[in-house]
Amino acid sequence: MAKDIWISENWMKDPEIAKPGRRTGLRLRFDRDVDPDIRAAFKELAKWIRERFWFPVRVPVYVRSSKTVTARDGDQCVGTFLWPDNHSVDPYIRVAAGDYQDLVNEKGALQAKILVLLPFLHELTHYYQWINSESLTPIGEERQAERYAQDIMDEYLDDLGLLETLR
Repeated sequence: MAKDIWISENWMKDPEIAKPGRRTGLRLRFDRDVDPDIRAAFKELAKWIRERFWFPVRVPVYVRSSKTVTARDGDQCVGTFLWPDNHSVDPYIRVAAGDYQDLVNEKGALQAKILVLLPFLHELTHYYQWINSESLTPIGEERQAERYAQDIMDEYLDDLGLLETLR
């Protein structure tokens, strides 16, 4: 399983991250009108993630009811990670969940959940790249985030007994 970046402890070498009293953890925040089914799916996945992985710097995840979020460069996308310049500033993630019902109608509920949750895992990989001070090219960062998001999703679906039904 390619999840080394998620379990790496390189962050322990950084005194800003490892300092006592630093807020830790993964927090979810939802727009009021996020679909209840996808809200529940995010909560279930976050619970599973928290049982397996450590978040040495608190990372709030804002789940938006819009179909896209705006990146720093103005591009519209389904997820963003605020990559602070230094480790003394807390990061945050924004994920769009507004197309969930459209995806349910087009692909079915399970596939729709997977498609909306994958960007969440992608952005969490960027979080781990950030705290572990990974040195990758922008293309390398994206490739690693895509691969790890899919690997983590596969492990999650396997734990739920759903992975084989998708193949």
